[in-house]
Amino acid sequence: MRRVVSWLEGACTGFLRACAVLAVGLAVPAVWAGAVAWGIRWGAGNPWSWLLPVLLVCGGTFALSRPVCRAVRFLVARWTGTVVPAGYRQPGPVTQLSTGYWWNGHGYERTARDARLDQAWRLRWGDPATWRDLRFTAVLPVTAGLVAAVPPTGVAVAAVGLAQPVAFGFARSALPGRLVGAFGLLVAVAAAPYAWRCVEPVAVRFLRPSRAMALTDRVAELTAQRADTTIAQAAEIRRIERDLHDGAQARLVALGMSLATAERLMDSHPEQARALMREARAGAAGSLAELRELVRGINPPVLSDRGLVDAVRALALNSPLEVAVSAEEVRFRLEPPIESALYFGTAELLTNAARHARASRVRISIVRDGGGVVVELADDGRGGAVERADGGLAGLRRRLAVFDGSLEVSSPVGGPTTARMMVPCESW
Repeated sequence: MRRVVSWLEGACTGFLRACAVLAVGLAVPAVWAGAVAWGIRWGAGNPWSWLLPVLLVCGGTFALSRPVCRAVRFLVARWTGTVVPAGYRQPGPVTQLSTGYWWNGHGYERTARDARLDQAWRLRWGDPATWRDLRFTAVLPVTAGLVAAVPPTGVAVAAVGLAQPVAFGFARSALPGRLVGAFGLLVAVAAAPYAWRCVEPVAVRFLRPSRAMALTDRVAELTAQRADTTIAQAAEIRRIERDLHDGAQARLVALGMSLATAERLMDSHPEQARALMREARAGAAGSLAELRELVRGINPPVLSDRGLVDAVRALALNSPLEVAVSAEEVRFRLEPPIESALYFGTAELLTNAARHARASRVRISIVRDGGGVVVELADDGRGGAVERADGGLAGLRRRLAVFDGSLEVSSPVGGPTTARMMVPCESW
């Protein structure tokens, strides 16, 4: 009995899904049928009767192609878990020049709105994904749409077949109509759990980007990542130069001047010379401490010697927050660049929790997840973290993207905030 109920529930769910696939698949053909009907109503003798249907077919197909494809991707991902990447090209930045005109990567416009509109149209017409969507809107009705139409058609046949004898009162012809209606109902019930499943292979086959498009997008992504990495490295070099110039270099210059003054006063004023020597020794100790701190900021020794887990634990001990670190397989080691990215990402997230979220406790977990490592931070702060294009979270996301990593942040207003860094890698 339980199996029968479960199967009936699956049939009802399948019927609703088949109706959804049919509705999405018939959106564009419905526009075509409406355009043809409008042309016939206008009059076949009118020499312009063909113009409006053609405009409706072309405009309606172009306008509905992307929403239909997005709906199919959404349904496939929701029902089966299969994510079909869209592969749409993203617009570039629109910048204002000193002349007052706006440059969108293709031409100059007087206003930012006109520049973005021109860019959107150029991108839409030049994007290969647009033509892929148009092809899919023509393929969907005759593939997945045709199969998904079986259960609704069966129900319609059953309704007509079972209702026709009663409506017309033909007693002798009731049996054939009931047989047709029963057969339609049987077909609808039998096909309902499976009719909608055809949409997944069709979407994967015709909607996913081609290998050439995927390679082009990957090259563009790697180019952007290389540019981000170059900018980050240049900024890091400038920071190191600034720290050396403003800190250790200034102390060493002062140390040299103190030693020169002490040398001149050694014979005439030995007490002042000894005082200067003591100050120089304190300055040398301060310079050494600053150099050690600078080196630790570039590459912490505990990270190189003991790995990511112990480095994060040392970072937690120096944090003003109450930090709990849990790690599985504490013996695993990662590639040094990956460990460095995760370590400094953890340090930045801890700083954000203390400075912006006003948290008091943070929980850090480091685990292996299949072929990658996951570092998750959860705090009890006020939440409301927003990722800005020039902010620290965006920079951290770009830094992880160099290793095909990802950053997921959940920070509702009022908290708590959970940040999850994942990098695919192999341990050694």
